[in-house]
Amino acid sequence: MRKWWPLTAVCLGAFILLVDVTIVNVALPSIADDLHPSFTSLQWVIDGYALALAALLLASGSLADRFGHRRFYVYGLGLFALSSLVCGLAPDVGVLIGARVVQGVGGAAMFATSPALLITTYQGKDRGTAFGVWGAVNGAAAAAGPLLGGLLTEHISWPAIFFVNLPIAAVAIAMTLRAVRPDRPRTGRASGTGAPGRIDVPGAAAFTTAVGALTYGLIRGTDAGWTSAGILAAFAVAALALAAFVVIEHRTARNGRAPMLDPALLRRPSFAGLMSGALLLQAGAFGWLVLISLWLQSVLGLSPVAAGLALTPLAGASFLVSAVAGRHIQRIAPRLPIGVGLLLVAAGMLLLRAGMTADAGRAALLWGFVVSGIGVGLATPVLVSAATSIVPPRQAGMAGGAVNTFRQLGMTLAIAVFGAVFTSRAAGVLAGPGTVPDADRAASALAGGQAQRLIQAAPPAHHDAARHLVHQAFAAGLDRVFLLSATAATLGGLIVLILARPQPRTATAHGDGAPTVPAPDRTHSPAVADPGGHTA
Repeated sequence: MRKWWPLTAVCLGAFILLVDVTIVNVALPSIADDLHPSFTSLQWVIDGYALALAALLLASGSLADRFGHRRFYVYGLGLFALSSLVCGLAPDVGVLIGARVVQGVGGAAMFATSPALLITTYQGKDRGTAFGVWGAVNGAAAAAGPLLGGLLTEHISWPAIFFVNLPIAAVAIAMTLRAVRPDRPRTGRASGTGAPGRIDVPGAAAFTTAVGALTYGLIRGTDAGWTSAGILAAFAVAALALAAFVVIEHRTARNGRAPMLDPALLRRPSFAGLMSGALLLQAGAFGWLVLISLWLQSVLGLSPVAAGLALTPLAGASFLVSAVAGRHIQRIAPRLPIGVGLLLVAAGMLLLRAGMTADAGRAALLWGFVVSGIGVGLATPVLVSAATSIVPPRQAGMAGGAVNTFRQLGMTLAIAVFGAVFTSRAAGVLAGPGTVPDADRAASALAGGQAQRLIQAAPPAHHDAARHLVHQAFAAGLDRVFLLSATAATLGGLIVLILARPQPRTATAHGDGAPTVPAPDRTHSPAVADPGGHTA
């Protein structure tokens, strides 16, 4: 059993950092009642964390490759625990958002190093098992967050959703220091070119600026106006920063230094297809969770625990499929489980859309969640192992960071885009009867979990009509969001099935600049036994 202690340490870290992507969803109404934030602030409570994860995963992967994966993982756990404490003690929403961003910084260090720790610790069939279990934890954690958040919020208080991270992080740190072997930092030469390894600070700054400006523009666009000077400036900054990032990475690679993301990787169809699948999987499968949680509690009037239980079929199906099939699907070409998984997510979204009417209850979510959960359970365990298998071992941290960057970027952008689409569609429905004086403001309040306040604001004789209108507006907004989710997942599935095919690659036995030799590309899990019993 001792050989699985490193896997346990990695899975504990993965669990708390991914649970914290979604655990806040069910607690949002309680946070809103306590701290009185605007809908935009509520979005930033979720997106501040996901944004930091997305923006810093690439840089964290490159830094970990140079300075040691175990060391970076432990530092990330410590920072994550400290910022969780600040989140729980936050006196206002500004402090909460700031602490959530710092949480994301620690989470990026943890997430980027996890695949490399598994690769260096396990070999052969054990590596396939390790990635299968880790993938199952990844898929289940993001979906189980609402249930755990509901239990803690209802029976203790919303700060408990952050305090629970402290003992788990402490155990993970102790197990990592005891069971995971230290790895040798890459402080010598980079990329086998003879050039000194350096931190790609300009690349990290440009990428972070691009993602941050784009997310800011998407979140603020509904309130400020899409053609306002501030929003247009944010989009312009995002475009310029993205262009600068591409130029910086090309120049860094051309000069023989190690870029944050090697541009050559994205020229490989398999790698580019996997990145697209990672982004669209997270967007399609989880970008709407904030709105569903608010619908369950503010519109249907469910308690936090009941709302979490309503989301359980998604978590349960994802975990069961990952746990049962994770080890076996590592043996086949990854485009099949990832592509089929994405198409199943799309089918689940269409089922959710079909059942979302003004008089729908939580039962309308069941089969859509089950089908989507199966899709997530098929696709998640293979993503990281597939990406790390088509790059030289010295770039394992970079590849793992890239996959998880695109996953979190998908979640970040989906929350912003879906929030804007929902608000716009709900405002149109609220404005229809002509009884709501400011439909845009009412739609923002609806998206902020204030459905009951809108109903109570109507004259007593019109409460029933106001209630029906609120239900109708929320259902119409969710209908549009589910349609977009299905479209994103379908597109992702087709891209993966078409692009993620075996290609020639070069493999480096050690990340020390040794000469590379041609090797057949296997876009499935690294070091999974092939039919002949050898290690791939």
